[in-house]
Amino acid sequence: MSAEESRCRLVVGSRNKKKIEEIALLLSPHGIEVVGVADYADVPEVVEDRDTFAGNAAKKASETAQHLNQWVLAEDSGICVDALQGAPGVYSARFSGEGATDEKNNEKLQRELEGIPPDRRGAGYTCSVAVSAPDGTIRLTQEGTCRGRILEEARGNNGFGYDPYFLVREYHRTFGELSPTVKSHISHRARAFERCIPKLVALLKVEFPEVVH
Repeated sequence: MSAEESRCRLVVGSRNKKKIEEIALLLSPHGIEVVGVADYADVPEVVEDRDTFAGNAAKKASETAQHLNQWVLAEDSGICVDALQGAPGVYSARFSGEGATDEKNNEKLQRELEGIPPDRRGAGYTCSVAVSAPDGTIRLTQEGTCRGRILEEARGNNGFGYDPYFLVREYHRTFGELSPTVKSHISHRARAFERCIPKLVALLKVEFPEVVH
């Protein structure tokens, strides 16, 4: 078996560099190399047309795995705001429409919440993870959540998306203020991966026994 064949490479079905970095940080202690789909040429975009985070994660993992013939982990995550009946939800990344950016999405969220008092600005981040074998079969799913509330003013420059506005009550800090190390323990993504990693490591250890630990 060549070094290339024995290497445990897990493709993350995302082009979001910060998200890939977070996932790589969580998996690096286990001998699992993490790369994003942008490292491969001509990987088609997956249409995220499911109405749940779990559905989108599974679709992205399965379609990308079949295209690359590799193990793929995909996740779908977003924020659900109580006062907006769960919006933006699965539309979190494209909340402001075509050409959406973090800035535009946050501006729209603040407009939607204008006049809503702090005690009614409860929200929760959700992260759904799916892992697909190279043939497109979903072998593992998991979900994690983190509750907080939406502030009227941004605080901190860390993270991405709605992080500077999302206050984690028990820390009295936003995701934008918390260090990546702290966030890697308490975020919705961290909680999903905390449950997922032992099962993922066990799954990949069967395929790559000399590498995964």
